[in-house]
Amino acid sequence: MPAFGEQTSAAEVLRPHAEDAFAAELAALAARDDHPRPARWKLSPWAVATYLLGGTLSDGTVISPKYVGPRRIVEVAVTTLATDRALLLLGVPGTAKTWVSEHLAAAVSGDSTLLVQGTAGTPEEAIRYGWNYARLLAHGPSRDALVPSPVMRAMTEGTTVRVEELTRIPADVQDTLITILSEKTLPIPELGQEVQAVRGFNLIATANDRDRGVNDLSSALRRRFNTVVLPLPASAEAEVDIVTRRVDQIGRSLDLPSAPDGTDEIRRVVTVFRELRDGLTIDGRTKVKSPSGTLSTAEAISVVTGGLALSAHFGDGVLRPGDVAAGVLGAVVRDPGTDRVVWQEYLETVVRERDGWQDFYRACREVTA
Repeated sequence: MPAFGEQTSAAEVLRPHAEDAFAAELAALAARDDHPRPARWKLSPWAVATYLLGGTLSDGTVISPKYVGPRRIVEVAVTTLATDRALLLLGVPGTAKTWVSEHLAAAVSGDSTLLVQGTAGTPEEAIRYGWNYARLLAHGPSRDALVPSPVMRAMTEGTTVRVEELTRIPADVQDTLITILSEKTLPIPELGQEVQAVRGFNLIATANDRDRGVNDLSSALRRRFNTVVLPLPASAEAEVDIVTRRVDQIGRSLDLPSAPDGTDEIRRVVTVFRELRDGLTIDGRTKVKSPSGTLSTAEAISVVTGGLALSAHFGDGVLRPGDVAAGVLGAVVRDPGTDRVVWQEYLETVVRERDGWQDFYRACREVTA
């Protein structure tokens, strides 16, 4: 095991950064990318979109899709980054906002690690800069004593920085971005200096439009962004495809034994989540109550991955209803008082009556009791 501070190979990392996990695809795209590239971009906008949406290159190299959704959404997001406007990815939880922002940064700048994680306690220093207090006390304010934030580093290097969960950041801290995004300048009043962004700099922020977070964006800050809304998957088949791909990737990274086809159980989980989310069965005939949770695609991925681990380590390696039932219950019943009633009613009026779902019904009844 490497000592602290030593380099760890990508194969040993539990969750490699996008630029490491898909290094071969990025290299193949760069080698065959003859389209114009904006300043300091590793790939052209065409190649960035191909990297996210997938495709086959002229030499037969297959680029796996990172995002399954409308092509125009990706094209608008990529084009925004090629302008002087920042990009805001907006959507309900589980619509791959973080996933898309990471892959965009990896494809554009070759580095997705310049990141500010938004929380209620995010300080202004996380966006502007901080100080090395030992140097500050010893020598006073100087550039050597200044600790640059990820945003400042991106400005000086001409790369892409990411701000996750922007609406969770306190409003006064959010607004430190206004001058950065409008003037492309970060003042350092303690030194009477400023940092000016070089070409190639841009910012990708994500925000949740259902759980409003701690603070909504001010109108002044929102105007500095081009907003792209990431929708939930348009169809059940698209969502099944997304879940299947991500579960396969996660399973390989965790060295889970390869399980036989689990599409039937994945489709059941996706169907349950979509019906409860929409308040209507797939066939449009029966209205159902919706629980308090979001039941996102990301939660479906988590449920199926947990089921895959159960089947591999404590079952026969085949993904069965009993492997996903507990995960489905945990995702649906967030508020034990109201959500349990919603879930039990759905089980008895919809799942119980559905052809071919009896094993799933019994497994869910068992964990619900």
